[in-house]
Amino acid sequence: MRYRYETHMHTYPASQCAGSLPSEQVRAYRSRGYAGIIVTDHFVNGSTGCPPGLSWDEQMRFFLSGYEQAKKEGDLCGLDVFLGWEYNINGTEFLTYGLEPDFLPAHPGMDTLTAKQYSALVRKHGGYLAQAHPYRSARWIASPHPVSPRLVDGLEVYNASMPDEVNRRAREFARLHHLPMQAGSDAHHTGIPFVSGVMLAERAKSAADVIAAIKTGRAELIVPGA
Repeated sequence: MRYRYETHMHTYPASQCAGSLPSEQVRAYRSRGYAGIIVTDHFVNGSTGCPPGLSWDEQMRFFLSGYEQAKKEGDLCGLDVFLGWEYNINGTEFLTYGLEPDFLPAHPGMDTLTAKQYSALVRKHGGYLAQAHPYRSARWIASPHPVSPRLVDGLEVYNASMPDEVNRRAREFARLHHLPMQAGSDAHHTGIPFVSGVMLAERAKSAADVIAAIKTGRAELIVPGA
C-alpha cells in the first residue's frame, strides 16, 4: 500500500491568495485518496491574510489558525495534518517543515531574517528547508533562481502550478548539487484539476517521517501524467 502526502498547499484566510477554507481543503484531499497534508500557509512576511498592527503573538495565533482548523477537520475525517509554512524573502520562498507550533511565538521578528540567518535558525531547532519553485519568475521576485545549496536541505523540483521548463531546471539543479527532491501542488483552492506531492511506503506519524523519506530518496514524486 502507498500513502499520498501533499507537501505544499494553502488555506484561506491565513494565506491571502488562497480561495478555500482549511476544512474545505482537508475534505478535498481526503476525497482524492490522500493520507495527509502539510499545511504550508504563507508566513507573515509573504502573501499573508494577517491584519496589520497586531502584536507578534497575535500574528502567530492568526497564522496558525489555518493549520489548527485543518488539523481539527483532519482528526474528524481521518486525514493526517502536519504543520509547515512558506517563508518569503523578496519573493524567494522556503517550505519549512519539522517545527512545532510553539517555535513561532518564541521567535519574534523572525520575519525579517536573511536567507542565511533563517536557514541557521530553522536548522538549529531541527527543522527542514526546501526552496519552493526555485526558477519561478515574477515581477516581485528579486532573484528568480536557486539559493546556495548550503542554505537548504532539499528542493521542490515539481510544482504543479509551474511551467514544465521551471520544473525541469529545478530537477537539473537538484541533481547537480545532490539535493533531496520533492513535489507539491501549491494548491490554493479545492478546484485545481490535479494534485501532486509525495508517495510513501508507510503511513507518516509526523512531518519528520515525510522529511526522512524525502531525504533518503524513499519518497516517490507524484507527477500527474508522468
